[in-house]
Amino acid sequence: MKIRFIVLISCAFLITINANASKTWGQTGHRVVGAIADQYLSGSAKRHIKKLLHRESLAFVSTFGDEIKSDKRYKDFYTWHYVNMPFDKTYETSEKNPNGDLVTGIAYCKKVIQDKNSSDDDKAFYLKMLIHLVGDLHQPMHIGLESDRGGNDIKLQWQFKDSNLHKVWDSQMIDGFNMSYSELANNAEYLTRKQVKAIQEGTVIDWVNETQQLTKKVYASAKEGDNLRYEYSYKYLGIARKQMEIGGIRLAKILNDLF
Repeated sequence: MKIRFIVLISCAFLITINANASKTWGQTGHRVVGAIADQYLSGSAKRHIKKLLHRESLAFVSTFGDEIKSDKRYKDFYTWHYVNMPFDKTYETSEKNPNGDLVTGIAYCKKVIQDKNSSDDDKAFYLKMLIHLVGDLHQPMHIGLESDRGGNDIKLQWQFKDSNLHKVWDSQMIDGFNMSYSELANNAEYLTRKQVKAIQEGTVIDWVNETQQLTKKVYASAKEGDNLRYEYSYKYLGIARKQMEIGGIRLAKILNDLF
């Protein structure tokens, strides 16, 4: 009986980790955001970041926010990965999560990094979190509805296998393209300085409201029970790639301002 109890607890723990893991861009998506951001960093930002991260790249640390989810010491950070708000509300007019959200999480990370009294270890920790969260902000299903947990409860199939709408946008559509994060980053759309500057304008809240407009389209793109296949990827993969590029460019803006 004791062994059986341990097995049940272990299974429950693994299920919890898997549920949490679906709450973000997949590893490839986050690494694309980090690699693109690296292309737009100032010299000063590169030097400071290299020192804090002990020469690890933005792409390498971009998945840190998900990796720590299996550690109970960091459970308070879980709600930082998303914002749930009704489609008829903006971030400003929506009810806020008392445990925090993407906006408050990003703000806290910036505050610690800017604090001259923060240790280098604390700055490095919150820098890794910041890199991750800015990526999350640009995954449309992270600005989803509370009722279906950002599309996690919209059950459907991806290429004839059970999945959900959130997971398709997190990883399956991107990974199905079969390119590495570096290949995707290096093949991002060419943008002029004027276009980059336009993307970097606004605040984090503006970016949340902007992403929500895309979220509405993603919700309308599929329904419960659909079998999404190559046609869906053909239609929407370009949007996911664009969001990763925008996320990387805006991440660079935040980091350049901090350093």
